[in-house]
Amino acid sequence: MSKKGGKQAETGRKVHIPCKRAKVEASCPPSPVNYDSPDSVFESLIFPIEQEKFFKEYWEQKPLLIQRDDPSVAAYYQSLFQLMDLKELSSQGLYYGRDVNICRCVNGKKKVLNKDGKVNYMQLKRDFDQKKATIQFHQPQRFKDELWRIQEKLECYFGSLVGSNVYVTPPGSQGLPPHYDDVEVFILQLEGEKRWRLYKPTVHLAREYNVESEDRIGNPTHEFILKPGDLLYFPRGTIHQADTPPGGLYSTHVTISTYQNNSWGDFLLDTIPGLVFDTAKEDVDLRTSIPRQLLMVDIADSTRRLSSLLRSLADRLENTKELRSSDMKKDFIMNRLPPFLGNSSDSLAPGGKLPKLDSKIRLRFKDHAIITVEPDQENSDELRKEMVYVYHSLKNRRERHMMGNEDDDTSEEGISETHGLRFPLSHMDALKQIWRSATVAVKDLSLKSDAEKENLVLSLWAECLIEVI
Repeated sequence: MSKKGGKQAETGRKVHIPCKRAKVEASCPPSPVNYDSPDSVFESLIFPIEQEKFFKEYWEQKPLLIQRDDPSVAAYYQSLFQLMDLKELSSQGLYYGRDVNICRCVNGKKKVLNKDGKVNYMQLKRDFDQKKATIQFHQPQRFKDELWRIQEKLECYFGSLVGSNVYVTPPGSQGLPPHYDDVEVFILQLEGEKRWRLYKPTVHLAREYNVESEDRIGNPTHEFILKPGDLLYFPRGTIHQADTPPGGLYSTHVTISTYQNNSWGDFLLDTIPGLVFDTAKEDVDLRTSIPRQLLMVDIADSTRRLSSLLRSLADRLENTKELRSSDMKKDFIMNRLPPFLGNSSDSLAPGGKLPKLDSKIRLRFKDHAIITVEPDQENSDELRKEMVYVYHSLKNRRERHMMGNEDDDTSEEGISETHGLRFPLSHMDALKQIWRSATVAVKDLSLKSDAEKENLVLSLWAECLIEVI
């Protein structure tokens, strides 16, 4: 799910106009989702289960099935995506492989039936009706505003990328063989009915996708039918398969998934290099040479020495106030959805009064910005001084969300750019004031001169990160 990137830009690029929306947006029924906060959005999705109960009893542990007999919730779920939406979307330029996959489970294996090039809706519908093929539509939040709104709030809630896929399966058919995923999965049933079978994991909290054979997975631990308005959650590694019962309507569901490559192991791989680098500046043991020819023999002979060094690192870690994230923070902020701005298609722009020394300011879009300390990206000298970087996702392109890197969205090196600002290390305390306070007076910022205070807030205002109150 994660889309890794590396190069940073000091200022953001011009925002691109999002893709056109499907026309059915206008008739969206009242939403049962409470958008007051990221917490309230998640609470709405798992209602009537409370958050505390969910994370104590279900998260990463076992599946949760919520079956609702509520016509208003069913109508809202149906509005999130329907088969008929593909007709409008196909006219906007969808491509096989990139946007749509056509597949069917045949003798326990996935058979892909994609054509080449652009998707033609009439051909898509023929494959759906005649070949009993499942339509998998990638990342519908690029086109459907309500899914954008939900997933943007969930990314704030989890602090992790949140992707989605829509699956439309004709009656009496199955699209995918039994398999498990490397993400936490929430299933929302939108149209028709789907029969699900879940099995005990062969790999608990799996780190990769894998297909499992029928003779290995045994009998289902859970078997049920999802109807419109129902929700299903299961942890990564849960083996599952689903089919549309014969004799009825087709089924449409959306999978909302998160927490790919977001484990403690991933976090250690991300933070330990920086810890080792900083510790080596002060600990001579880490600067001593490895034995001669160590790389030419079995390095297992050095485990005792490595164990000793790791124990000293652990001791240092307990007294470390700040731990640097090397890539995970930037990967998240550069690839996540931009804020949902309602029905306006206008680019986000600075608004309100210019901040001055006597102004009071507050942070906007706090969940969409991070502060990091890194070597100066603008200086290629060997001894680069450290700078403060403020990265944000306000100018991320919604239509590229979870779609990887393409030429029109990358730097010359083919790597996605981040949007943000760069400041001297002396500005860190002032930035923390702004991030940690509900409001702050510009004149009270922890900087030496009034000019520095005004320049800092003007830079943040120009990036739409603060406003005058």
